[in-house]
Amino acid sequence: MSANFSCYGETVIATPNVDKLAAEGTRFSRAYVTAPVCSACRSALITGMYQTSIGSHHHRSGRGELKIHLPAGMTPLPVLFQKAGYFTCIGSGLVNKDYRGIPIVSKNAAKPNKKQADPIGKTDYNFEWDTAMYNSHDWAGRADKQPFFMQVQLHGGKLREGAVQAREAFQDRVIKEFGSAVDPSKVTLPPYYPRDPVLLDDWAAYLDSVRLTDKHVGEVIARLDKDGLLENTLVIFMTDHGISHARGKQFLYDEGTHIPFVIRGPGVSKSKVRDDLVEHIDIAAISLAAAGIPIPANMQGRDLLASDYSSREAVFGARDRCDETIERIRSVRTDRFLYVRNFFPYRPHLQPNAYKDGKAIVQAIRAAHMAGTLSPLSEKLLFSPTRPMEELYEYGADRWQVNNLATNEKYRTVLELHREKLDGWIERTQDRGFESVAMYDSDMQEYIKKPNAEVEKNITLMKQWATEGK
Repeated sequence: MSANFSCYGETVIATPNVDKLAAEGTRFSRAYVTAPVCSACRSALITGMYQTSIGSHHHRSGRGELKIHLPAGMTPLPVLFQKAGYFTCIGSGLVNKDYRGIPIVSKNAAKPNKKQADPIGKTDYNFEWDTAMYNSHDWAGRADKQPFFMQVQLHGGKLREGAVQAREAFQDRVIKEFGSAVDPSKVTLPPYYPRDPVLLDDWAAYLDSVRLTDKHVGEVIARLDKDGLLENTLVIFMTDHGISHARGKQFLYDEGTHIPFVIRGPGVSKSKVRDDLVEHIDIAAISLAAAGIPIPANMQGRDLLASDYSSREAVFGARDRCDETIERIRSVRTDRFLYVRNFFPYRPHLQPNAYKDGKAIVQAIRAAHMAGTLSPLSEKLLFSPTRPMEELYEYGADRWQVNNLATNEKYRTVLELHREKLDGWIERTQDRGFESVAMYDSDMQEYIKKPNAEVEKNITLMKQWATEGK
């Protein structure tokens, strides 16, 4: 999910628990993920490294016969904590609920929940790792007075997803917990999405998923407080990436990369808002520093709370293959401008992708396109057969990044500066770039183990476009 919390300006819903975290700590207004899709984002998060530097930038990669191993000297964060004597865990943060906030039913119950989630939280790393780096799914199993490192994993925006029956059940749950669901008519959509009932209902359900997430956060904080742990625990709240939508998740605009980022705990300034640019990989360095564990010299994340911290001049992002869909996009964001480079400009923005095309919202947008009812802006941004090689936005003044300044002569110097910054980052961080044909084929074998005509058709198209120079 994106930064749709009250403390970030969302007005349709209230998020009292995350707001309280912000009031008792520091809120970062300009935090961004380095990858707008879960597995690449999480691979970067757990190492404090750009996913492009460690070869984990292609979504759900290394799952087939060919494997991905971290470069020498790169160590996942939980391993560093274990070596320092910490108890490491990953789960829901609650003893009686899973990551969806659904009560855990005992296997010995008369009617066990067949869809009961594994208590271990989501990992989804794109490299080989030892499951022993997590001691448990919960901090309750640690030794007396042993310090712990916990990753609380929540379902977030995915709570609203699924078939019609699942979405109806979700709404029933929201009404049961809050008394009412968000009214779709009150939703404000980005200007390039049509006010179609399907999209309005989905965005309303998404905001309800934010409410449930906020409630879960409050329950975890309350548990820490009850256990007498809260005042000696550093709490960091963020989301995996932006909202899953046609121009959000998987893309490098604000809708896909801007996230909430709040820190509360010992030594953290209260009721403070920081407007400097930060990256989600900074969490690794922040966490190690708070525990007094040395930060590896090669770690790219930075300790934002250090007394000698110097603000970043720019933050970077990368989008690569997502499932069967081949892509490569890079971005650099400075104080005023967002520069995006498309390495496949002869392919459309909405390339065929079974995952996204299976969503009702994308199906509704495609149907409107076929019917000719979309606005010129929607047609341009979502359905142009090609994309510009370079995009430049003054993102503060252009909230949804719709006015591309790359061809505006007045911004030539700005364009060239950002072009150089991105080139320098690609070289300096040793961006691994394109995926080999062998690795792609290896991972695609995993995707088609269960026959999927749509995925197989898209794989064929990807290979065809490659031969055509697209």
